[in-house]
This record gives sequence, C-alpha cells and structure tokens, in this order.
Amino acid sequence: MEKMTRLHFYFHDILDGKNPTAMQIIRPPKNSSVSFGMTFMVDDPLTEKPKPTSKLVGRAQGIYALASQHDIGLLMVMNFAFSEGIYNGSALSILGRNAALDTVREMPIVGGSGIFRFARGYAFGQDSLV
Repeated sequence: MEKMTRLHFYFHDILDGKNPTAMQIIRPPKNSSVSFGMTFMVDDPLTEKPKPTSKLVGRAQGIYALASQHDIGLLMVMNFAFSEGIYNGSALSILGRNAALDTVREMPIVGGSGIFRFARGYAFGQDSLV
C-alpha cells in the first residue's frame, strides 16, 4: 500500500545581502555571452509561511546550475531536509529540470530518507515576491 503525503512550504533563495543562502561557485567563461554553466551551492531556509521570518521547517541544501544554452533551464540537485514535527530528520531528494521562467514548474522527487525513504513523486515550484 502506497502512502501519499502533500507538503506546502516556502523556499527562500537569498543571493545577496548580509547573510546570503545561495553562493555562486562556478562562473561561465569571461568571453561567454550566456550564463550556461553558472552553478550555485545553496542552504536555503524552508518556512511555513511566505515571510522569511516565519517558522523554519527545514533547509533546501544542494546545487543548482544553468544547464541550458537556449533558455533558463536549471539542473536541480537538492535535498529538502526537514527539522520540525513528524518530518524532523527526514529529507526529500529532488533531481531534475527546473524551467525557471515557467509560472509553475514541476520537478521530480527521486528519493528520500527517514519517513520519506523510497519516496517518489513530484514537487511544484512557483515564484512569489515577499
């Protein structure tokens, strides 16, 4: 018997300021006119509400890279590591394409740990300005 779990949380990717949570680790060549290859390491907060100061429920930890030469297509290699409630100590693993300019994006869940061991499914992403 399969169990379905639906989670709703907010992912805050902070690229600048005093405490950035995403850091560029690979830059494209200086003579390149595209961002292809640009890569970021992240340790982003996951919160219960849209405001970054709302209750922390976990961290998004991993890498994303601009993997397309033709559009803004990101390769996501990410763990959503949870730190609250029954999901504390468990994680979901995302591996796949994030079509960053689409209004709503679908990314594959390819596994997990703890309560999410052998997880499979999908995650939706949607931008929200705070």
